[in-house]
Amino acid sequence: MMANDHAVAAGHSVDPARWQDAFECLMDRIAGWFARVEPRRRIRRLVLGLLSDLPRKNCWTIAEWAGEATPDGMQHLLNRAKWDVDIVRDDLRDYVVEHLHDDHAVLVVDETGDVKKGTDTVGVQRQYTGTAGRIENSQVAVYLVYAGQRGHAAVDRELYIPRSWTDQPDRCQAAGLDPDNAFVTEPELAARMTARFLDAGHHARWVTGDEVYGGNPKPRAVLEERSTGYVLAVACNHEVTTQAGKFRADNLAKKLPKRAWHSCPPGPARRGSASTTGPTSTCPIRPPAAAVS
Repeated sequence: MMANDHAVAAGHSVDPARWQDAFECLMDRIAGWFARVEPRRRIRRLVLGLLSDLPRKNCWTIAEWAGEATPDGMQHLLNRAKWDVDIVRDDLRDYVVEHLHDDHAVLVVDETGDVKKGTDTVGVQRQYTGTAGRIENSQVAVYLVYAGQRGHAAVDRELYIPRSWTDQPDRCQAAGLDPDNAFVTEPELAARMTARFLDAGHHARWVTGDEVYGGNPKPRAVLEERSTGYVLAVACNHEVTTQAGKFRADNLAKKLPKRAWHSCPPGPARRGSASTTGPTSTCPIRPPAAAVS
């Protein structure tokens, strides 16, 4: 085990030797997708760097952390080396489901942003990012997370490419993107990822996300086509179609009697927590009879 391996393993709440075995198992699993030994070795160092406690992570800082004199090797791995990113993604997804398998597991969709400087980073523009809590020059990606009793891990990702990029084919081509890329919304990216997960033969009890995804019909349509449940937030003024007509979500909820609601603990509390059940949320025992999902 390298010194850096020890540093990363020590930062996890598991036995370092066990963590190391699991890490090597994953690296062995994806090694075959890299034709040359150099990228196989470098992807290992890159992942360890991403898992480290570096305050800022980019090719420069990770290369230095890994003992490399320049960032050239890391940049080559990410920009020019020949390996199939999607196949590695699928392998990682299968690995996560195998090791965290839970018949009651759920999928969580959410976006996150990375604050960036300049205008050359793919997808960057001034937009709201929860990372900063305000509008900043940033790059945004949508993530899909598998969560169950045994833990949680990201299993897919899609970079959000704003219209300020897709409307400029020359800018896309200069950055290595297909100049013919059409604009795709964040909810559509979430729908794409959930469809990919379910169509690969994996199972989720239901899917959840905030109102960015609940307010768009695409994620719901994908899940309904695959008979998968969902709990997606909607804005209070979101219109719900029922057999009695259309109602705002907040007005429809008020029509439910108190007996139709009960408290739902999200899961068992962590060991040492002051609560034995964890925080609770209020949800209807069943949807209104007139509601159409």
